[in-house]
Amino acid sequence: MVQLFKRVVPGIIVLLFCLVVFPLTLSAAEAGEYIAIRKEGSGNIALVLDKLDANGKKESRFAQSLDTIMHDGLDFTKIFSLISPPLNVKDFSDKKNPVINFGALTSVGAEVYAGGSLTRKSGMINLDMKVYDASGSKLLLSKTYTGREEGLRSIGHAFCADLVELLTGKKSVFGSKIVFISNRTGFKEIYECDFDGFGVEPLTNLKSISMNPALSPDGKHLAFISFAPGRPTLCIKNLADGKIASVSKSGVSIDPGWRSNSEVAATLSLEGNQEIYLVNTDGSLSKRVTNNKSIDISPTFSPDGTKMAFVSSRNGLPQIFIQDIQSGLVKRLTFSGRYNTQPSWSPLGDKIAYTTWEKNGEINIFVINADGSGLMQLTQKSRENKSPSFSPDGEMIVYTSNRQGKEKVYVMSSKGGNERLLLQGDDVQTQPSWSLFR
Repeated sequence: MVQLFKRVVPGIIVLLFCLVVFPLTLSAAEAGEYIAIRKEGSGNIALVLDKLDANGKKESRFAQSLDTIMHDGLDFTKIFSLISPPLNVKDFSDKKNPVINFGALTSVGAEVYAGGSLTRKSGMINLDMKVYDASGSKLLLSKTYTGREEGLRSIGHAFCADLVELLTGKKSVFGSKIVFISNRTGFKEIYECDFDGFGVEPLTNLKSISMNPALSPDGKHLAFISFAPGRPTLCIKNLADGKIASVSKSGVSIDPGWRSNSEVAATLSLEGNQEIYLVNTDGSLSKRVTNNKSIDISPTFSPDGTKMAFVSSRNGLPQIFIQDIQSGLVKRLTFSGRYNTQPSWSPLGDKIAYTTWEKNGEINIFVINADGSGLMQLTQKSRENKSPSFSPDGEMIVYTSNRQGKEKVYVMSSKGGNERLLLQGDDVQTQPSWSLFR
């Protein structure tokens, strides 16, 4: 029964890269004005992302690579409708200072224009980008991004992150990571990849069974369950020095979920019954959270850490409950569905995603408001869909599905739709968790 409750909590890690940027030209007031105007509309933002200008063969190759990186990154968000630049988008009467043809932009339905140039010196790339309101020819952003040649993805994604925040007022997925379990080596180890599935790297090599990866909000620690000690044990890895602390108490551990940078919650069977405890990063116990004869597992926390959603069998079959950490008051959240598990609290604090085991054998993902209203089914007629985890901006959900055979990692909109396979390969991929740290 415990195995059916397995879940992951949004993990947190980022690829550090030295990136020098220069200030935005857009004032806070102007940004707020643009966002307010944009909210009156609907649908995706119509964007013309122009090809970068560059002089020299090497510079042109780097520019082409950055064009692809920025296009694919912005397309991944599903925030934009990307429009090909019209042939007359620039007037080159003055070759040194070409002028943007805003009439051509509005004729193809563009709302925003982004373009720039690339230069290179001593192994460093300079990306100069400008963003305009296509309808009013107003400059919204002017910024230079500088980084090493091998860091093109970081350079391009830094611009993409700024563009998303500029036009929506929200943080984005750029720079975030996804951790997951894979059996590609014959063992169940923990791996991480970029938000879009690139750059897969191992985080463990214990040659055993690792499960339930969760990274701390600051990205400094990885909590997971390991069978290497001979029983399911909560382990906390310091990602800076590689040292692993573990809960040395007797019993088994499952389902870690971070409350803060210094405390992770997990289900421990210290006294025989499975209860949720808070554990410090050195493996010492901080506090017992639940106290019930039923099975309590799968903790996930509100962004401020004051409330915990978890799975309990205290009313019979598994349902999701919310507990106030300070008062200990517990309220049942889910009433629809006979078997609800794997909760994940949105970083925005408004919604909780979870899985429901259906009578027809399917496993589907639902979201519900934190107050119990607004229940919505996100997946259907696609076999088993499990382990939902929100993106840092709350706009997407990563999950696993066996709709095409082996269990693989997918992403979709947090409102449903835009379901896409994230990772290729012949391995089995399970328990994904999207980082909050960027």
